[in-house]
Amino acid sequence: MSDALNSFWDYYVAIISVVSILACAILLKSQSRRRVVGAKIENTGHVWDEDLTELNNPLPRWWMWLFYITIVFGLAYLVLFPGTALWQGTLGWTSARQLKAENETAEQQYAPLYAEFASKNIKLLAENPRAMAMGQRLFLNNCAQCHGSDARGSKGFPNLTDKDWLHGGLPENIELSILDGRHGQMPPMAAAIGSDEEVRNLANYVASLSHGGHDPLRAALGKSKFMVCAACHGADGVGNPMLGAPILNDSTWLYGGDVETIIETINKGREGVMPAHRNLLGTDKVHILAAYVWSLSNPRSMIDTSAR
Repeated sequence: MSDALNSFWDYYVAIISVVSILACAILLKSQSRRRVVGAKIENTGHVWDEDLTELNNPLPRWWMWLFYITIVFGLAYLVLFPGTALWQGTLGWTSARQLKAENETAEQQYAPLYAEFASKNIKLLAENPRAMAMGQRLFLNNCAQCHGSDARGSKGFPNLTDKDWLHGGLPENIELSILDGRHGQMPPMAAAIGSDEEVRNLANYVASLSHGGHDPLRAALGKSKFMVCAACHGADGVGNPMLGAPILNDSTWLYGGDVETIIETINKGREGVMPAHRNLLGTDKVHILAAYVWSLSNPRSMIDTSAR
């Protein structure tokens, strides 16, 4: 990776860019010859369909002038824009600066739309079709990359359409998760458990809590080792939203609930990061987004109208 930061590559890109354009001009010039009227026309020796012969005529003048125009355009571009790593361009344009300007313009245009819903109760927003349409677009642009366009997640990325929430599924919990992010960490626990056999026994016991496939005898032997896990997950595997510790006695598993996957989790630990969106989206957008996410696990028929 450090090689990419070496100044050699700046010169390499600049030289290749300029030399390539100049080489095209030289090549074009070398081919810029007119055919003498009455002179014998040479052919390349290539013949198709018995009588279709390829002649060695000069390039059409209109085509050559178009080529010259593209060369001039290329050189002008390198002067005006940062086409090489050594030159930033006389216009001072950068993609980052353009993106910032476009975002600022969009914020000025759309901020009043988001501000309109900023003070409204999240549960009420979930009943507002206009707010939900805005929330869906925010979700697709910012959340679907990890949680999927249907919000059902995948291995390591939570399903947002069920009732199983690591940090709580109340509207305020969801809004806080989006604003400030979450950092879930399960440390490797094999050293605290003991031997490989004891880890396997514990994994079978954990699998038994959710009635998954397991060896009953090993599960019975591993029950006593669960006290190491109970500090976070609770004595019966009920989880702890305050710590983000998953529930272990249901059928919802973030990384998989089979014995081998549980063994891997105990041995290696797990770490998941939900990035903060406070600075990226702002509180007004997050408020609408939180309402949309909350609605995914709370269909309109289940929304408590007392929130009115």
